[in-house]
Amino acid sequence: MTARSTRFPSDDAASGSGDQKPVGQDRDYRVQDYIQPLAFPAGAIVLALALSTVWNMALVDAFLLSFLVVTVGIQGIWAFLGHYFRAETVAALIGWPAGNPFQTEIAFANLAFGILGLLCVVYRGEFWIATVIGISIFLLGAASVHIRNIREQGNLNPANAGGILVTDILTPIVLLGLLALRYLL
Repeated sequence: MTARSTRFPSDDAASGSGDQKPVGQDRDYRVQDYIQPLAFPAGAIVLALALSTVWNMALVDAFLLSFLVVTVGIQGIWAFLGHYFRAETVAALIGWPAGNPFQTEIAFANLAFGILGLLCVVYRGEFWIATVIGISIFLLGAASVHIRNIREQGNLNPANAGGILVTDILTPIVLLGLLALRYLL
C-alpha cells in the first residue's frame, strides 16, 4: 500500500552507498522497523478501553471509533506526511524505487482517508460505514500489492513485508467485524 511507513530513518541511510543489492537485502533493518506500524492499533486499543471505562461508551462503539480515529485517521495522516515529505525514505523502506509519482498519489489517498477517520469523531452512523468500506478496499488492495511484491520480487523490506502488511490485512477485518457487531447484532 500503502505505504504507510511509520519510521523515517535518516536520509543518508535511505540513500545508501549506491551499491544495488537484491530487494529486501539492501539494508540492515532493525526489529522495530518491522513492528512499529503496530503502534497505531495498540494506541486504538488503549483509547477504546479509556472511552469504555472512563466515559462509559458502549464497548463496540468505543473500539470502532478508536480504530477509525487512530488506525484510519492518525495513521493516514502519518502516512501522508511520510509519502509526501519523505518520499525517498519511505520508498526505500518499502523496497520500491524512489522518484515515482505514485508516492504523491498514495500520499493524497492517505491524507483523504486520514481526514475521514478524524471526522468520525463528529459524524457517525452511515459516515462510519462509508469510511470503513473505503479504507478496507484501499488497505486490502495495498496488501495484495505487497504480497505480490513479496512473491515475485522477494521484497522483504519492513514497509512491504513487516507490520504494515499485518495492519493492511487486520485493520479492515477488525473494522468490518466491529461494524457487523454494531449494525447487524
